[in-house]
Amino acid sequence: MHIAIITAGGAGMFCGSCMHDNTWARALQNAGHEVSLIPTYTPIRVDETNVSTDRIFFGGLNVYLDYRFPIWQKIPRGWTRWLDSPGLLNLVTRFAISNDAQELGALTVAMLQGSDGPNFRETHELADFLGQQLQPDVICFSNILLSGAMPRLRESFSGPVFCLLQGDDIFLADLPEPFVGRALELIKSHGQLFDGFLTHSDYYSDFMSGFLGLPREKFIHLPLGIDLAGHDGLPLQRDEPPTIGYFARICPEKGFDQLLTAFGLLQERHPHVRFRAGGYLGKRDAAFFKKLQPAIEALGPAFEYVGSPETHAEKVAFLKSLDILSVPTTYHEPKGIYVLEALANGVPVVQPRHGAFPELINASGGGLLVDPDDPQALMQGWESLILDPTRRLELAQAGHTHVHERYGTDALVNDSVRIFQTATASNVPAAPGIAEDRER
Repeated sequence: MHIAIITAGGAGMFCGSCMHDNTWARALQNAGHEVSLIPTYTPIRVDETNVSTDRIFFGGLNVYLDYRFPIWQKIPRGWTRWLDSPGLLNLVTRFAISNDAQELGALTVAMLQGSDGPNFRETHELADFLGQQLQPDVICFSNILLSGAMPRLRESFSGPVFCLLQGDDIFLADLPEPFVGRALELIKSHGQLFDGFLTHSDYYSDFMSGFLGLPREKFIHLPLGIDLAGHDGLPLQRDEPPTIGYFARICPEKGFDQLLTAFGLLQERHPHVRFRAGGYLGKRDAAFFKKLQPAIEALGPAFEYVGSPETHAEKVAFLKSLDILSVPTTYHEPKGIYVLEALANGVPVVQPRHGAFPELINASGGGLLVDPDDPQALMQGWESLILDPTRRLELAQAGHTHVHERYGTDALVNDSVRIFQTATASNVPAAPGIAEDRER
């Protein structure tokens, strides 16, 4: 089977969604399938073997110039395509191209307008490449913001097309009016052209069905999976002072400020504890991090920020140095790969009771759930495990076993293939009710 996965680059940062897309594509390839992982906007950045294609569609520079300067749309495409080169896009992202939703409302709507918007040339290039040149058996977009290409794609491709939803609402919810209303209107229209939507949690299927106003039957659960190779950490009982860890982008929506507050409370009661934070810090969040410096300095040498690990081995080494991991997101997380990575290395988690976290933690037995947006509750969760090391080790062992048995890439591949083969073999949607919607 030939599967095309359309992913979105993270503008030079390690992006959980595009990293998962790469893991998914590699696993499908290792299972004997032909997979074309096609990046858009910018090249993807991953800490494993990158299997994406060299060609970038919807290159970020041309997308912006088409939108900003209408005359750019009239320049022959052969003269502008060099701006889509991976090397140039990687270079430009070092100068902090904004990916702030508040600044991108109009550009988002322009992208979703597809053939009717300023990016009509890029829309036609991607749709025609997929439908007329590549001609895969099935196509999966991993970002619904690319759905502006669907009307054009359906002119030349009659096979199954899916969309993997991995947090699209978080971006859309931050758009200012009138852009959010117009964007949702376009997405709901394009949504009728998909054969189904894949999500990594039942929570997210339920939520996105309501958010997008689409039938729940269109949403199909696809297990979250990670490549377990190299995740060699084991549940341990150590004599060293306990270390609380954070591993995610440094930003307010991941709850980093709440984490610092909670750690300050914990330090007052247990002065020997340590705190290690790792993750990407972009220019967008530099002011946020700077504002937290007094709180960080108050923690003294107990606090350490290690930056963003460059390699998979560095990431695993960081996780293995922790006793507990927490990423207290303020938004409702749709997947939570960092939870699986921590558990895979024998590190239990303490997470807010919302989003996909209850499903992950209840299934794995690898952590505790606490009230969201409550540093005191977070601190108490940590403290309960510090005071009961036997309980902490039990959670670590349960989570480690469950992830290594259930959350490798095997289930991800098997379910993907089952969904896609069902759709291609029958030439009808894999989820009930979709054909009827399309006919209407």
